[in-house]
Amino acid sequence: MGEGERFQLGTVGALTLSVVSSVSIVICNKALMSSLHFIFATTLTSWHLLVTFCSLHLALKMRFFEHKAFEQKAVVGFGILNGISIGLLNLSLGFNSVGFYQMTKLAIIPCTVLLETLFLGKKFSKRIQFSLSILLMGVGVATVTDLQLNALGSFLSLLAVITTCVAQIMTNTIQKKYKVSSTQLLYQSCPYQAATLLISGPYLDKLLTSQNVFAFKYTTQVTVFIVLSCLISISVNFSTFLVIGKTSPVTYQVLGHLKTCLVLAFGYTLLQDPFSWRNIMGILLAMVGMILYSYYCTLENQQKAVEAAALASQAREGESDPLINLEKGSSTVTDSVGHMSPVWSKDKD
Repeated sequence: MGEGERFQLGTVGALTLSVVSSVSIVICNKALMSSLHFIFATTLTSWHLLVTFCSLHLALKMRFFEHKAFEQKAVVGFGILNGISIGLLNLSLGFNSVGFYQMTKLAIIPCTVLLETLFLGKKFSKRIQFSLSILLMGVGVATVTDLQLNALGSFLSLLAVITTCVAQIMTNTIQKKYKVSSTQLLYQSCPYQAATLLISGPYLDKLLTSQNVFAFKYTTQVTVFIVLSCLISISVNFSTFLVIGKTSPVTYQVLGHLKTCLVLAFGYTLLQDPFSWRNIMGILLAMVGMILYSYYCTLENQQKAVEAAALASQAREGESDPLINLEKGSSTVTDSVGHMSPVWSKDKD
């Protein structure tokens, strides 16, 4: 199996793991929050990150991966920024309607495209832009209901979008810049993400729910679902870094909207959630956008691979061409004689 095939297989595996684990944790958390009334989302996320770090530390001790240190400022800044973005997204949901929160999530893709274009010089083809437009339109039709605006909620949503985009772009750039794996980056940044949310989580949850997480009655059933949610989160957090590292922040956001559609479809079919033809048409339109995005990305990657192979082939032919080598050799001899001839003349004199 060639290197390209292994990379493609690894990418498909990362995408599959991300979808399965994310849909699983949404189902688990929905049962935890809706049925068991544990509504402390930010504190729960901090526990997710803490358990993820502990599991990665155990994996490191068992030599499943190697620790690779790199610039500490980058790790600390990245970890804190990730924690802040999670907190802001939860605040955005708390201070806005569900419809406006969905619009906030939709805004992450165009914002990421804009930031990568302006600051990283990345170019997105017309075909990619078209497929993303179809995707966003479909998700919007399927999920966005009401758009109740307020100044504080809008400001929090803007901050949430910006911090989320920057954090996801940094996930990709840090892995490439310092040549670290997704596991190594997650292991080093997890403590700072967890600490940020462990400190701020109880206060944010009390602000949003008017309840104290420490005063909640933890029954056996609640505890079991919390533990299950934390265990699933290990896979969710790992696959997030893995997908962004292997693909791009935009692809990860596209995958996120696929998860949204799958969760909605799951709710309609198995949980008998109320739905309309508008929801179904939105999901189908979003799926068309995702298929187009995947097709165009694959097509463009193949074109880049062919162009790179052609350039490499030309370079090899240039190095192995005997006429070119002879010309280079003749040039070298001539230059050498030209430089040495005055010395010989001097010796003769």
